[in-house]
Amino acid sequence: MNGPAGSGIIPNLARGRLMTKRKPLSTVVAESLSEKIRSGQLLPGAQLPTEAELCAEYDVSRTVVREAVARLRSEGLVVPQQGRGMFVSETPAPRNFSIPDEALRTLPETIALLELRLSVEVESAGLCAERRTDAEASAIRTLMEQVDAQQADPAVVQIHYDYDFHLAIAKAARNEFIHGFLSYLGPMIVPRFQLGYLVTPELKDSYYARIHSEHKTIVDAIERQDG
Repeated sequence: MNGPAGSGIIPNLARGRLMTKRKPLSTVVAESLSEKIRSGQLLPGAQLPTEAELCAEYDVSRTVVREAVARLRSEGLVVPQQGRGMFVSETPAPRNFSIPDEALRTLPETIALLELRLSVEVESAGLCAERRTDAEASAIRTLMEQVDAQQADPAVVQIHYDYDFHLAIAKAARNEFIHGFLSYLGPMIVPRFQLGYLVTPELKDSYYARIHSEHKTIVDAIERQDG
């Protein structure tokens, strides 16, 4: 399946308004402290510097420090001790795969996630073609045809349609990890939507038409059981 990477849409992003916001200060502080913990600079059982010390070290407000520490706590990297402060967990949580909130704000990040998503979708469609039932193949086609018949503003419909379409395929592929991964991405973090909101208006119709054409090709292959 060829994604929008080859459609001429992406080069236009370089000339458009890119998402170039900087990371939140709390994220910067949290990532710095997290790296110190994982590298052994802050050992298990060690006490974190006080709020005042962290404010001075990173030149940020107490609110920023509190948000950063709350993030570390939610990740299991630090634990509170009543009346004493925050301490590095004796068994820090392993580094899990995640897509941070500040991702997709530059073109390289958007393309990187797009490549990841497309590679998973291709394998998912192949497995679906091999494993789907007739009812599942029919349901996937119905989903595509229902959206085509609506003739609604593609900028509105496409937000959930593309996501639901590939999620239905992943479910029929009978691989819980593929389905779980695409569920994890969620509809709003999928790069096609990020790209869709950035392309120029005159390109949007052709952009979404290409996506629908791709989907028809996928559905036809699934029905033929051509993996």
